[in-house]
This record gives sequence, C-alpha cells and structure tokens, in this order.
Amino acid sequence: MSNTPLPGPVMVDVAGLTLTEHESERLRHPLTGAVILFARNFESRAQLKALCDDIHATRSPRLLIAVDHEGGRVQRFRTDGFTHLPTMRALGELWQRDAMSATRAATACGYVLAAELRACGVDFSFTPVLDLDYGRSAVIGTRAFHWDARVTAVLAKSLIHGLLQAGMKSCGKHFPGHGYVEADSHHEIPVDERSLDEVLAGDAMPYEWLAETLASVMPAHVIFPKVDPQPAGFSRFWLQDVLRKRFRFEGAIFSDDLAMEGATVAGDIHARARAALNAGCDMIPICNRPDLADELLAANALQFDPVRARRIQALHAVGDPADWQSLQADPLYRAARSVIEPLLGQ
Repeated sequence: MSNTPLPGPVMVDVAGLTLTEHESERLRHPLTGAVILFARNFESRAQLKALCDDIHATRSPRLLIAVDHEGGRVQRFRTDGFTHLPTMRALGELWQRDAMSATRAATACGYVLAAELRACGVDFSFTPVLDLDYGRSAVIGTRAFHWDARVTAVLAKSLIHGLLQAGMKSCGKHFPGHGYVEADSHHEIPVDERSLDEVLAGDAMPYEWLAETLASVMPAHVIFPKVDPQPAGFSRFWLQDVLRKRFRFEGAIFSDDLAMEGATVAGDIHARARAALNAGCDMIPICNRPDLADELLAANALQFDPVRARRIQALHAVGDPADWQSLQADPLYRAARSVIEPLLGQ
C-alpha cells in the first residue's frame, strides 16, 4: 500500500499558516489523500499560495487541496482581493425577478469562485449546496438557493458550469437533504421523520437531475428513521441503492466531517471511518481534530481501494490556472465580476 501513487481515503487539515514537520509527515502517510483548508489557514494571498505549494510538494501525485468556499457566510478567504461572493439565496431571489439573469449570475459566481481559488493553489471547493430552503434550518439558511427543487437544480447547474469554466470540479451537498431539519449536525444528531417517498419527491430531486453533472456528492449526517436507522453518510441504502443505483451517480462520495457530533452515532473514529467507507464513501474528512486523524492513520487498518482512489484523483482541477495578476486582466473574469457586482455583499 505504501508504494501506490494513488491517494488514500483520509482528508486531514492543518493548524496554521505554514506546515509543521508533523503535519508534513501526516500528509505523506499513504492513507492520506486530501487536505481541507479553513479561515485560520489564510493571512494573505501570497501566504495561501505558499502553503498550497508546500502541501502539493509533499506528495507525487500531489494531494487534493479543498475548502468550503460557497459564498455568503461560508467563505473561508475574504480579504486581500478575494471577491465577497453573494449568498445562494440571493441568486434564488434574483430568480424570482428574472430567471435568465439569475442563471447568468450563478455561472459568474462559479467562475469567480473557482478562478480566484485556483490562482492561489486551491484545487477544489465543496459547492454547490443543494439543500432546499424550508426556512427552518439555521445551519443551512441563506446557503440554499431556493425552496423549489427545480430552481435549485437549474441554478446549481449554472454555478457548476462556472466552476468548470475555471477548471474546477463540483460537490453537491448534503445528500439527500439537510434543509428540513432544524438541528445542526455539527453539534447535534438531526432526525428527519419523513418517509422515503417524501424525501425522494423533493429534497433528493436535484441529485437525480444532476447525477451526470456533479463530480462528487457529500451526504448529510441526518438520520431518516423511516428509511434507515443510520445517518445518510453511513447508510448503504442511501449511498448505494439510491445514489448509485437509482440515480446512477458515478462520481466521488465524501463523508461529511467525521469529527462532527452527527457522526458519533457510529462510535469511535475507527468505527466512524469503517461505517462511512463500508456504506460507499470514497473519502472521509476529519476536521479540527488532528488527534483523531493521527489515531486513525496510526492504526493503518483501512483498506485501500484503487476504485475509490481514482474517483478522488478525478476531482483535481483541469488545466493550468492563471496567476492572480493575470486573472485580474482576464476578460472572462472581469465580465463575471461585473455580472455579480449588484449581488456582492448579499
């Protein structure tokens, strides 16, 4: 396993603005396959680019560098030139006034988001959010495009088109839907009492419609007891029977963060990792708990799967990114900025 050039299934984070020796060692572990960055890893564009270069230099082929960078309140990098992207709800509200302008703005948002990240060395963002806006989930809230699954799917597809214009792949989340429950899976274990038919007829529809468009999917740490006693991310029914077989999705599946409260139903970190991988996840993020990441990696007990690894490898960005200075002069970037200018700050 240690000689394989393919990425392992564990996604880890780093503590600060530069890599420590121990973090570099963790990144070289054969079971590590990706790194997720947070706001604490950003001080300036130059510093971020240097950090990403150092992370990429630890392995060959290089590790995937990802970030939660959606727009609105979930945007990790906001200063030193980064565009303050609008909320997805702002795009949904624009749809109510002018549907064609909303799709154009969604594409522009995707392009600006991806182009700016790639100029600083980041490969991938966990976006778009496909949860429906029922007006009851504080953790989703303005992150959702709309309450209507059809509008959500159309705007998400437009945003994905923008990502692809900059060479970046997509991740739909949180399958099959997190918008109906009030509990925040970061701190609680959400339970959705609706039936399978109810979920499939609403929340899950964007995933079926976009199955051939999405590069990856992240399931929710939500339990649907009328369907399966396990959270969706630990459920073979949701991931295999519904997502893979019924929807014919062939991309990568990320578990949601295994350090979150919603994942604790599976047991300790070893049990959570096994549950996610056995259910069908290709990669398992462990965020803000380096002790748990080290514990899991030290055991060296996870099975390496080349099919999983190739799905993750396929998420790397395509083409050479423009550097920041060149990006500012790029006509496509300038046009995209002008399209979303009226929405900035929303």
